[in-house]
Amino acid sequence: MAFDKFKQLGELNKMRQEAKKLQKELEKEEVTYEKGAIKIKVNGAQQIVYFQLDDSDRDDIKEAINEAMKEVQKKAARKMMEMGGGLSGLFGK
Repeated sequence: MAFDKFKQLGELNKMRQEAKKLQKELEKEEVTYEKGAIKIKVNGAQQIVYFQLDDSDRDDIKEAINEAMKEVQKKAARKMMEMGGGLSGLFGK
């Protein structure tokens, strides 16, 4: 039984490493969108890299949106855990 726990921890660690690798790869992908006076660049990890309004860089807007996205992702992760999702489901618990 202890061996199973170590095996599960090893699998969990491997999954975390793969998730981090995927995150890094997604961060490299970028899309720039322009509409009117707005220009925005978003990466594949759904983070705003660049936000320009009327030819002015707007880091305040970029940071506010990224923080809001981070908070909603945390809430979504908690909701998934409450609904029986999460990693414990992967191990048959």
